[in-house]
Amino acid sequence: MTPGPLIAAARKKGLRVLGSGDALHPGWRTCWEECSEREGILVVPTAEVEDVSRVHHLILMETFEDFSCLARDLAPYSKDIGHSGRPHVRLGGEEIAAMVHSHGGLIGPAHAFTPWTSLYAAFDSTRECYGDEPVDFLELGLSADSSYGSAIPDLADLPFLSNSDCHSPDTAKLGREFNRIEVSRLTAGGLLEAVRSGRITLNAGFFPEEGKYNRTACVRCFRSYEPDEAGRLNWRCPVDGGRIKMGVRDRARQLSTGKPTKRPPYLHMIPLAELVQKVLGTASPRTKGCRNLYNRFIEAVGDEISVLLYTPITELEDIHPGVAGALDCLRAGRVVLEAGGGGRYGSFSLR
Repeated sequence: MTPGPLIAAARKKGLRVLGSGDALHPGWRTCWEECSEREGILVVPTAEVEDVSRVHHLILMETFEDFSCLARDLAPYSKDIGHSGRPHVRLGGEEIAAMVHSHGGLIGPAHAFTPWTSLYAAFDSTRECYGDEPVDFLELGLSADSSYGSAIPDLADLPFLSNSDCHSPDTAKLGREFNRIEVSRLTAGGLLEAVRSGRITLNAGFFPEEGKYNRTACVRCFRSYEPDEAGRLNWRCPVDGGRIKMGVRDRARQLSTGKPTKRPPYLHMIPLAELVQKVLGTASPRTKGCRNLYNRFIEAVGDEISVLLYTPITELEDIHPGVAGALDCLRAGRVVLEAGGGGRYGSFSLR
């Protein structure tokens, strides 16, 4: 997880813009400032913080110097801002948002629906968290798509972002969720302006059921429950005594009291590496055989997003008929999902 491998992975994935992550960390800012070979990839400074209510916020800034100034403002309220990628800040969302806006940045709730460290884990509305400060966007998270937030009244005018919190430069993780954004200029400032104006034209990402918090489930044995049943059980699993956590689907339904608003298309995707793994029947997408076959597709087509979305199936059949068939199933929506929950990812099969 250093700039070079991340840039290379973004290019292989087919991304033109990459969020830096962790831009409040001084050492990480230096790494990016010293990275001169970005190979046509725009790097936008981004960071995530945890507030006093344990809500995680995603922050976008135009420059790393802006983050340096923000870090100085936050330092009196954080013990780990100098050495943590995602620092804890002893302030509420409104105070943090005010500081971000004072430096020209954007802020919104990260993975807003997840049952841990999120906006809707702690609050029932954006106003309860951010007060009078504007919220600039909402990050959906792996367990939600646009439909989950479209009927929540206080989100009606907010742009939705589908981002990949990747934790790895592997293309099975980086870019597993992405956005198509209409920009007037391909700069960090141009991207922030486009997000602020809501010029997201496509969201792409997991089927929500693949996320590890989609269903209400026990955090130990992962058994699923309906919310009413979980309530009768006092949110404790009778099988092993584990805590039952409300899933993203049920939390979104609970909050959806308005009329659904029109949103850009949401394209449900499965990373190419996972499709290759499914076809080859291996235990991991990182086996030598999976990697070799994955790279054959990239070498032939150019990048993963083009393989997933645009290249005719007939051309892909020349590389590997089985994977081409899997891609055909994905594009046609012939996917059977077993929903995740309680901290375990969901799974899929193709038909």
